[in-house]
Amino acid sequence: MTSRWMISIAIMGLSAVGAVAQTLPATQPAQEPAIVSAAYPGLASAALVHAQLSELPANVLLQAGDLTLTQDRIDAEIARAPQDLQPQLRKNAFYMLERIATGQFLLREAKAAAALEGRTAAGVADDQLIQGYLQKAASGATVSDPEIADFYAANRDMVGNQELEAVKEPIRGYMVQQKQQLIVNDFIQALGRRMKIAVSAPWVKQQAELAADNPVDRARRSGRPSLVDFGSQGCRPCDMLAPILETLKKKYEGKANVVFVSVREEQILAARYGIQSIPVQVFFDAEGREVFRHIGFWPREELEKRLAEIGVGQESGT
Repeated sequence: MTSRWMISIAIMGLSAVGAVAQTLPATQPAQEPAIVSAAYPGLASAALVHAQLSELPANVLLQAGDLTLTQDRIDAEIARAPQDLQPQLRKNAFYMLERIATGQFLLREAKAAAALEGRTAAGVADDQLIQGYLQKAASGATVSDPEIADFYAANRDMVGNQELEAVKEPIRGYMVQQKQQLIVNDFIQALGRRMKIAVSAPWVKQQAELAADNPVDRARRSGRPSLVDFGSQGCRPCDMLAPILETLKKKYEGKANVVFVSVREEQILAARYGIQSIPVQVFFDAEGREVFRHIGFWPREELEKRLAEIGVGQESGT
């Protein structure tokens, strides 16, 4: 089934269904229901960004066409997850809802595409159908030699200081994969925008509060610019960044947040922020909006340049 506790971090999509306009009496101004992304910025990653906050029957969390997802379903999926992840998933039940709905919507789309092409989906595993559908959507991703050279120059230590020609093709494969992920995300958001999805307003409000109880979202709500580094101890470029981050944290105390997130300890948080390789530095402005992210090691001077660009004043000293 595509509703296993974690389909894939990369799978975030919907079915393309025409939106249904809400009809009101002529004497009243038309008002669209609030959507998740407007009420709770950053909570949805793609599939439920445009979902409408609605009053749904008891125990029902989502309705979209003939699909209904309930609290019981979410609880059952969390219970199937590894024991050490269950506390994180309970704080991120909206993430679970989005993942499950995404799998169902994408499976429907993949089967419809196969039928249009005269292919049969019988006997093909659901996950395989979905992955093939997404791969086709992202098949146009390419990376130029200058892009590879730029990445190599900025991340030479990541490849053990080998010569460019020795690592050119592995870098190309890595960069193509990153571009494909971006294409898939955009593709899914476009699908989601065309679909009418209702989610339980009271439940989403509760889940938004739970999901925000983490170091990244606390930093984003602080009213100060933030630099968040996703990494792990034992990763060489991550370990090289650690003392730099500590220096920046002290230097910009009270002016900017400098936060380290261990992807081993915060697996669901890392998944929510789309982290698929480490280290990754994500920059947020004072309003909490993501403005830039960089993959790999970055020297202190480059990090400080980006901090200055989002309003963190340079200071003398350290």
